[in-house]
Amino acid sequence: MHSYDSYASPQGRIMLVADEAGLAGVYFEKQKHFPAQSKDWRHDPRNRVLAQAKRELEEYFAGRRRRFDVPLSPAGTAFQKSVWKAISTIGFGETISYGELARRAGVPRSARAAGAATGRNPIGIIVPCHRVVGADGSLTGYAGGLGRKKALLALERGERDLLSAA
Repeated sequence: MHSYDSYASPQGRIMLVADEAGLAGVYFEKQKHFPAQSKDWRHDPRNRVLAQAKRELEEYFAGRRRRFDVPLSPAGTAFQKSVWKAISTIGFGETISYGELARRAGVPRSARAAGAATGRNPIGIIVPCHRVVGADGSLTGYAGGLGRKKALLALERGERDLLSAA
């Protein structure tokens, strides 16, 4: 059973999804890999995990939260989960390359595979895949769009005026 609700972020509407174990999804509306709702999904704004996720996202966008505590339950392969775990080690406001991410995930020289797993991250922002950049530092790939990636990095760097402009 999945519960879902929406959250109106400064970067657009976000759908939050939870299962019995924790937060299973954070998706910008119309982003790449946006999930289709199935029969076992129910709208539940009072779900405790979803309420916690909304509260923590609100604090993040207000500049008062640097790490998230909501329990996570992403669905994916063992390889994807190892990449997402490595993404979770990237510090607030920092960036790393896909090559470095592959190294941290224990699969050196697999930057493309790490990039593909990053693109399938179901828990954007909270598992901060926006902090992964190209080898030359350029902003590349983000399921929610490069404008949002730029805005999230600006927020984390204290450039609050860029958050709404992106």
